[in-house]
Amino acid sequence: MPRVSEITKSEGNAVLESEFQQEEELFGGVLNPTKVLAHCPPILRAAKQFYASFEESGQLPGSFLGLVYARVAAINGCPF
Repeated sequence: MPRVSEITKSEGNAVLESEFQQEEELFGGVLNPTKVLAHCPPILRAAKQFYASFEESGQLPGSFLGLVYARVAAINGCPF
């Protein structure tokens, strides 16, 4: 059972509708971190932009990013 409840419906919030739709199209569903951050849509949007900045920076090759994400998830004990 999660310690923080997850938001699963956008309830008419434009930010949540947009973010939920993007993840459903990309991953086939909304990821758990998004459901938790959805408690505060402005923070959700800022976090998404922050994560996107790693890919946009070009500091790491795109193929390497997936390995980094998977390794961090493994270190934290989270299936990726």
